[in-house]
Amino acid sequence: MDGALLLDKPVGLSSNAALQKAKKLLGARKAGHAGTLDPLASGLLLLLFGEATKFAGPLLDADKEYLATVKLGEKTSTGDAEGQVVETRAVPARIETAMLDGFRGEIEQVPPMHSALKRDGVPLYKLAREGKSVTRAPRKVRISELDLTGFRTPIMELRVRCSKGTYIRTLAEDIGLALGSVGHLAALRRTASGSFRIENAVTLAALEDLTGEERRRRLVSLDALLAGLPRAELDAGAESRFRQGQALPFEGAQGLCGVYGRDGVVGLGRAEAGRLLPVRLTAHRAATQDAE
Repeated sequence: MDGALLLDKPVGLSSNAALQKAKKLLGARKAGHAGTLDPLASGLLLLLFGEATKFAGPLLDADKEYLATVKLGEKTSTGDAEGQVVETRAVPARIETAMLDGFRGEIEQVPPMHSALKRDGVPLYKLAREGKSVTRAPRKVRISELDLTGFRTPIMELRVRCSKGTYIRTLAEDIGLALGSVGHLAALRRTASGSFRIENAVTLAALEDLTGEERRRRLVSLDALLAGLPRAELDAGAESRFRQGQALPFEGAQGLCGVYGRDGVVGLGRAEAGRLLPVRLTAHRAATQDAE
């Protein structure tokens, strides 16, 4: 049971609850995910099973794409529809799309108080629930694509392609202020994570209707998970040394790469200074060892 499931998570369900349901349906022993979604958000949740859990790192680092619904004229205590309205302002009658230019590219965001970031070991959202607020340093994020897809007062629809660590709630609030109003994130749907898209995802309801074999056929292979990384090919001898933790001479692309042996994915490696170093290794099947 090694692979990933592209799940279309519904609104109202936590990422962990969705993971546990899918894990049970697949009969998997080891499971994780590559980036959570808040209960109020829907869309693509990349669930990892078996050896695929070892590749969460690069999958978490991939750009994400969202469809965001922003309600202008109302600021809430949490930055989304879950909070109480704390301020109201007039809503502009029209929006000039050129104003979005200032939010594209590398920008700085101040993380919201209602987030999982920690201060002295305490999550900020816990401090916020106690009515406390602490200074948060701005963080650099990248908005590679930002399109206005619809506007009907007071609702603005956006498509956002962004880097890891981007807070869409903060983006919604900042855009509201830039329009001379206020705003909050009314709804959010993740439509892509890296090269994986929502169109290829399955809902929990649909997964329940499949047979065990049909569910397993929905899994994305380890090879496909690493498809976006440079590839390092090892012969049997090099694979054996690599699995023992040895660095190998390497002349390929530098940085993180997928490492492959004669029987498939060996794991993740990092190429630097002409050497390939092990990062995460898949379990070496006894059958493969016997075959060698």
